[in-house]
Amino acid sequence: MAGGAVTRFAPSPTGPLHLGHAYAALVAQQRAGDGRFLLRIEDIDRARCRAEYEQAIRDDLHWLGLRWPEPVLRQSDRLNIYAQATDKLLESGLAYACVCTRGDIRAALSAPQEGDPAIGPDGPVYPGTCRGRGHDPAQAAIRLDMRAAMARTGPLRFDETGPRHGGTHLRRAAEMIETVGDIVLSRRDFGTSYHLSVVIDDAAQGVTEVTRGEDLFAATAIHVLLQRLLGLPTPAYHHHRLIRDDQGKRLAKRDDARALAKYRAEGATPQDIRSLLGF
Repeated sequence: MAGGAVTRFAPSPTGPLHLGHAYAALVAQQRAGDGRFLLRIEDIDRARCRAEYEQAIRDDLHWLGLRWPEPVLRQSDRLNIYAQATDKLLESGLAYACVCTRGDIRAALSAPQEGDPAIGPDGPVYPGTCRGRGHDPAQAAIRLDMRAAMARTGPLRFDETGPRHGGTHLRRAAEMIETVGDIVLSRRDFGTSYHLSVVIDDAAQGVTEVTRGEDLFAATAIHVLLQRLLGLPTPAYHHHRLIRDDQGKRLAKRDDARALAKYRAEGATPQDIRSLLGF
């Protein structure tokens, strides 16, 4: 983009980087222009994250020619900050404690009178079973009360520069309530959630353009909403294409055949990878 932006690449150290990660990192670097490219380690899933994977991420990115300022922001060091934001939303009446298991939710959504459940960015839209029941937050997950949140902010607008969704987007209350619902802000086993931590960290790092795969476009309105509720700035968004396998499926970390380390071991150069990905 013209001038410079602050962008970031934010992998989770739960497996090796593959071609899709390389593409995402290179897009973020390219979109930064004369600005800053940042690395962030999203390691809230402490059961799956490994130090060796984090080191491998650094090694692969350095091999590709990417550089970033140190120290790197690591989400596991910021759980108290996410907890403070969750407490703020609870105290404002915009969130509530939820003790439902996944089985409870499936059972509620499969009741005959409910019809086919709506599917949102996080899966089936939560039916609101625990809303208003006053469960102890210390013993529960925390959910956003979408109806109360949208009443507080009004319609949401954000700008997108990606190839498939470019333009200004508007999300109204009815759409957010019906198609997104009361999303999880904090899980007992993580201490936070992707949605909450990502908006707090983007603001803390001064990110001015979020670049990420187009599979996350549907979550953008959630992030804009949380930014509004927490008094955080809203960056521009750029959702890029996904790198897929020969069957058209999005690459996952289990796709070791496309791991960057394997390409390196077979003698590929960084320019080979860049050319393969269209750079």
